[in-house]
Amino acid sequence: MGKTTSSMFHLNNREATSDQPVPTYVGVELDRTLSIKQHLEGAKANTSARAALISCPARTTWGATRKTRRMSTVALVFSAAEYCAVTSCCPNIAAVVILSRARCGLSKCVTYYLVAMAVADLLVIVSAVILNRITGIYFINSLFSTTPACSFSTVMIYTSRDSSVWLTVAFTFDRFAAICCRQLKDSYCTKKTATVVIAAVCVLSGVKNAPFYFTYQPLYTVDGVPWFCDIKLSFFTEPVWKSYDWLDRILTPSVPFLLIFLFNVLTIRHIYVSNRIRNALRGNKEGEDGKDAEMESRRKSIILLFSISTSFLLLWVTYVINFMLVRIKGGSYISGFSFRNPRYILQESANMLSTLSFCTNSFIYAVTQAKFRLELKKAVKYPLVVVHNCLRR
Repeated sequence: MGKTTSSMFHLNNREATSDQPVPTYVGVELDRTLSIKQHLEGAKANTSARAALISCPARTTWGATRKTRRMSTVALVFSAAEYCAVTSCCPNIAAVVILSRARCGLSKCVTYYLVAMAVADLLVIVSAVILNRITGIYFINSLFSTTPACSFSTVMIYTSRDSSVWLTVAFTFDRFAAICCRQLKDSYCTKKTATVVIAAVCVLSGVKNAPFYFTYQPLYTVDGVPWFCDIKLSFFTEPVWKSYDWLDRILTPSVPFLLIFLFNVLTIRHIYVSNRIRNALRGNKEGEDGKDAEMESRRKSIILLFSISTSFLLLWVTYVINFMLVRIKGGSYISGFSFRNPRYILQESANMLSTLSFCTNSFIYAVTQAKFRLELKKAVKYPLVVVHNCLRR
């Protein structure tokens, strides 16, 4: 009986009592709001203790090489930190399904971009977290550990990453054209144009990142089978590969960072000027409720645009700062696990925040769009309603 716990979950978090125990299911603590907050806090404390333990031999002469520390970190720290990481797929899957139903009160053009962005974010999580991290830790000698498989996985990670980033740029420009360029709105802001832009972004991202497949060599070969991926030395020495690495860093995320910031500034300026002119023309006549139907229709798209764009800028700014420090000072990226090195902390924080940017859009939809929240509630309630109806029969 000591191993058995029970708890009650409620559709309305305010009505759920706070004194319920927190059950643990397959290693995941399920709190009453299903926010997984307590599980994440425990994982943070667990990984911090393990990382501190592994960093101790690095300051001694015990013979712990960089390769040994890396293997220990992957086995002890990454396995604890990334457990239950697959749950991050659920919000993106829910966003794809809900937005595909086109019941959120958004135009078809906007819906196309949002669905494409949600699919690209989902592919980043699948390729970077599930296929790359989880299989690399728990299925070391599987097919995914061979050199062709991990090389293809790297191409998929960069392709999905670039697709998501540039689709955010395309969506920002689409809203800029719809709000600021009346002549361009009728011809550009259509579902046909959105389809062409989405397809072009995905194809060009794949073509641009295809050379990454040829930057790896086998770490070793057993019975003619190449295992794992090791970056070729020529990638750091040959001018062609050095130029390609520069091009990759500039196209993602430096140029999108500047374009999103520029389009947002121009959009804000246009909205500010338009509001002043429209208010002056209307004159706030007596009897009017002060609402502008046209500006009210724009409000949802504007809030959604600024939320997604601001999230992208904030989560990628650390990555840009780290890139500029490396290139301007002429240094290099830190390899290994230097947990007390400020540069290493900045580098890993940049990677973490940039990856996090692919998980936030679904939550932004839920916060900014009332109809999206309504559809999400319906999706959550649907299994409960089906079970309730079956029990009543």
